[in-house]
Amino acid sequence: MNWEVVIGLEAHVQLATHSKIFSSSSTQYGAAPNTQANEVDMALPGSLPVLNRQAVEHAIRFGLAIGATVSPRSIFARKNYFYPDLPKNYQISQYEIPVVLGGTLQCFVDGEPFTFNLTRAHLEEDAGKSIHENFATPDGRPCSGIDLNRSGTPLLEIVSEPEMRSAAQAVAYARALHALVVWLGICDGNMQEGSFRIDANVSVRPKGQTAFGTRTETKNVNSFRFLERAISYEIRRQIELIEDGGKVVQETRLYDADRDETRSMRSKEDAHDYRYFPDPDLPPLIITSAWMAQVQAGMPELPEEMRRRFVETLGLSSEDVAQLCHDRQTAQYFEAVASALPAGQAKLAANWVMGEVAAALNRDEKEIDACPLSAAALAKLLLRISDGTISNKIARDVFTEMWSNNTLDADAIIEAKGLKQISDSAAIGAMVDEVIASQPAIVQEYRAGKQKAFNSLVGQVMKLAKGKANPAQVNDLLKQRLDS
Repeated sequence: MNWEVVIGLEAHVQLATHSKIFSSSSTQYGAAPNTQANEVDMALPGSLPVLNRQAVEHAIRFGLAIGATVSPRSIFARKNYFYPDLPKNYQISQYEIPVVLGGTLQCFVDGEPFTFNLTRAHLEEDAGKSIHENFATPDGRPCSGIDLNRSGTPLLEIVSEPEMRSAAQAVAYARALHALVVWLGICDGNMQEGSFRIDANVSVRPKGQTAFGTRTETKNVNSFRFLERAISYEIRRQIELIEDGGKVVQETRLYDADRDETRSMRSKEDAHDYRYFPDPDLPPLIITSAWMAQVQAGMPELPEEMRRRFVETLGLSSEDVAQLCHDRQTAQYFEAVASALPAGQAKLAANWVMGEVAAALNRDEKEIDACPLSAAALAKLLLRISDGTISNKIARDVFTEMWSNNTLDADAIIEAKGLKQISDSAAIGAMVDEVIASQPAIVQEYRAGKQKAFNSLVGQVMKLAKGKANPAQVNDLLKQRLDS
């Protein structure tokens, strides 16, 4: 039987706020257990929630970025369930009227443009954390512990339509969503710390069938590699189970990376099992047109807009801008470099940002915002290539020294080491004549049609010039002399 896969993703995006969604407790990661939980987070009697305005603005910003409808009026509900790390025995979330409805996300899947539809995005509080491993009572007996530092951390849960038909599509969507929320500045995107977590809803059905099959939900996958593996495993498991005469059970599952498999965690509840009802302690969330306009005014240029501008105004290729606009910091760094160069030199800036800078950052395990070389310093180096002061080869040596000692600028290094490029035609011509006279065999090979011989002669001239001769002039003068 031919099977069709149906996948929908729920992303839990931890919003970049200093305090929690309904309390003043800090959201800083890594504090000692239960040191960032106040009476609201612990659900002490008489404590009341107060909505964090910045969390709402982050949700509005996301809604605007994906072209969604931002609800002028939304409500918070109580989602009732029992779990030890949920002190209230309910989670404050949004159900019937979320803050964001609809929207689309564009990305590339296997090199082809693809548009994914979103269902909704709603605000909610995170639960605490149960600690089961390497935890014991004071007398050494194994037990579980509860850390409420995460309780009340603001989340934006982003739900896609169940339109994905492969693990590759799901991962492409997840990567694009992750890049967007980081670009917007609403999430730091740190998946290892749980700032961006994915739940994957997977089902299969015979091709041609319109009704959905029974779905499972694989919870809290925190890497794109694991997401692809978890979905692929779940697809295989469900198909094999059905073909062997079994039935898929609606349940929540976890991905075990060590075994590369999903395993059952608990039965999956339906919406009515949570007994949603409006939270009586929170009034409806009203978003006015003036508030929307204020958030819109502070929006950054979106990735797609920036990519289009770089292609149209700077003449870069789609492949180049896709790499340069992978994250906002890299795009801004590149633009700062390119804007300091003469017109028409954007490609030079792009090559260096994607080449030498990216390689050095990768080697040092640094992000672009920790780059030891400022955009202005790099631009000054590239200006010396552009005006013929140094060659690309020499520029790489200067770059290496600038990177390791960012107190020096390009001109100081060039001057101190005598690296200025030789551009005097007479001087270069003399070196060309000397090489031609000393290498008659290679000259003969070139005149017999062997192109490699020409490259060898160029290398000989550059060696004689100690790498300082202008490469373009060397090529031109050598070719003139050999062909005359």
